[in-house]
Amino acid sequence: MHIAIILPRWVGDLVMTTPMVRAVRQHYGRNAKLTAVVKPLFKDLLAGTEWFDQFITYDRHGKNPESGFQRAAAKLSADRPDIALLVPNSLSSAALAWWGGCKKRVGYARHGRRFLLTDPLIPVRHGWQVVPMSTAQHSMDLAERVGVPRQPLKLELATLPEDESTLDLLIDRFFEGWAGGETRPLFVFNDNSAFGPARSWGEKKFTSLARELLESHPDGRIIVHCGPGDRDEARGIESSVHDPRVRSLADVKQLPFGLSKALLRRASVVISTDSGPRHIAAAFQTPTVVLLGPMDPRLGRSDQENLVELRKELPCSPCGQRTCPLEHHDCMVELSVHDVARATRDLLANVSRQGIAHPSNLENLE
Repeated sequence: MHIAIILPRWVGDLVMTTPMVRAVRQHYGRNAKLTAVVKPLFKDLLAGTEWFDQFITYDRHGKNPESGFQRAAAKLSADRPDIALLVPNSLSSAALAWWGGCKKRVGYARHGRRFLLTDPLIPVRHGWQVVPMSTAQHSMDLAERVGVPRQPLKLELATLPEDESTLDLLIDRFFEGWAGGETRPLFVFNDNSAFGPARSWGEKKFTSLARELLESHPDGRIIVHCGPGDRDEARGIESSVHDPRVRSLADVKQLPFGLSKALLRRASVVISTDSGPRHIAAAFQTPTVVLLGPMDPRLGRSDQENLVELRKELPCSPCGQRTCPLEHHDCMVELSVHDVARATRDLLANVSRQGIAHPSNLENLE
């Protein structure tokens, strides 16, 4: 049995497929061959999980022909998978599975692609509108269609030893002589989103949040997470706070997924906008405060404990737009620093009462 899984092109959506991938591997066992069709960089995001036997790189928006449509289709057709699970709802993903000779093509019948699917799933609608569901939910629907029993939607990733070592060196460089633990929390901020600026909470508010958290937790430390395209924003928060207890990844030369995974795993609490890093944190069950703003909370749902979702009920929200169509950004502006700080402190205290060991302190418990 050969199963190809065409994975999403957004970080958060890809991480939300992990319960389905795990369920497929467990159901079919090691006698089945699992192939991931994925953007080139995302192979590193999945490093350590060991679910897949083969990776085919595919990025229809990329400039490298080695990851283009024709090359990916040719690699698929060389071994004609018995089943293709199409997580993206795009026409191009269905065309890829058809052109690649996948015998059974399972996906949601959306965007005019039903004729390319052998096993179309019909979206649930309320009137003319498709009822929103998370990628974790709808990818599990695909697996269930081919006989895989449903599993809890618990996201999962793994770090490699070198990822953890890189983070150890970075923390030592940032905060010489500081060691985390229950009384010395490590807060991780994330304000980036590849989707667009509508999800951003902004430098000014994160700066104020840093000051308020450090006032209540003077022994704590803050690291501002960023990707290669968000260095200036992260650097701005660090510079504005101007406190040695607050550092950012802005001037770290290399920003691989492994470093992000280790950092988000190690955090005491992650405070993030609704973007990929919040789902990476969920994959390690890291306590997380999510600032939802314009996004429908149903789109990001998974089985994550110790999660607080903050959003404002406004007539215009959720709009799901990349930029605020009304230009006031109220859904994010009206999320107050005090409310976010209080939610963070309450979550940290709740985790402490539960007696959950912090990852950075596990070696001391052995």
